[in-house]
Amino acid sequence: MTIDDYRKEINRLDNELLRIFNERATLALKIGEIKKGQGIPVYDPEREKRIFEAMSIANPGPLENDAIIRLFERVIDESRRLERLRTKGI
Repeated sequence: MTIDDYRKEINRLDNELLRIFNERATLALKIGEIKKGQGIPVYDPEREKRIFEAMSIANPGPLENDAIIRLFERVIDESRRLERLRTKGI
């Protein structure tokens, strides 16, 4: 494969990641509405800990677990920010 071929594949994957990130955010918003209705805080540190542990276990590499955790921290932070914006900061 050429550099251009690899870049096309990266572009395809980037578009798929974009779709998946937005799908995940949509689900987080639905969870935020349920939490709001039940008076549950948006931030759930135990849930996040379980996500990081599960992703570390499932990680086949080549990214190290620390990198995977940083990526998921960012995704979760943005989901939490979105939930707070949409549910008025419960």
